[in-house]
Amino acid sequence: MPENLREPSGLWYGLTTRSRLLVYNQEAVQPSELSTYEDLADPKWKGRVCVRSAGNVYNQSLVGSMIVTIGAQVTEEWAKGLVANFARQPEGGDIDQIKAVAAGQCDVAIVNHYYWARLAKSDDASDREAVEKTALFFPNQEDRGMHINISGMGLVKSSPHPENGIAFMEYLVSEEAQKVFAQSNNEYPVVEGVALEPIVAELGEFKVDTVNVSAYGRNNPLVNEIVDRAGWE
Repeated sequence: MPENLREPSGLWYGLTTRSRLLVYNQEAVQPSELSTYEDLADPKWKGRVCVRSAGNVYNQSLVGSMIVTIGAQVTEEWAKGLVANFARQPEGGDIDQIKAVAAGQCDVAIVNHYYWARLAKSDDASDREAVEKTALFFPNQEDRGMHINISGMGLVKSSPHPENGIAFMEYLVSEEAQKVFAQSNNEYPVVEGVALEPIVAELGEFKVDTVNVSAYGRNNPLVNEIVDRAGWE
């Protein structure tokens, strides 16, 4: 189990990961224009960025990780710059951001990878059309790596059957269970060597930010203060 996916004192650990990356309109953006999360605060993106509410845990985790790597003050400056570049006020979930990019309402958005994969596998022609008009970009590959969120699990202290609970937790990181996760929810397994869902595998390999995921929750109170001051609703 990678160290960054485990709570340092052993309270919980991640079972799968989901990358928070950039989706862009292929007619409006060249991949060479994209680089980092921080770059989305550059004035060149004014009126071109979509993202869901700052109240969403995915975005809170991203901001929490940035506090660790670039500091609270720089993170707040980034958040203010990002808000200044919004094409619209945050609304909807990640799928709504992808479809907004495909429709030309914005040129780039921050989303979790598996929503794009879900649309790519959809039986709905309009979902697949949105995928065809967009592409994904892995940010921060030249420095700290791309931010990831987790699906995790911990044992409740008052559990009446802790041995069974621990056995189940251990099973969920076995190769057998990790294959089920990977194939059913389009996420990345935490166990190395487990085969990915084909659409996810086609996205390729990427560098991962190794900030310990426990920092996300620890920084959450400060995150809420930062996004409030930045006007990120």
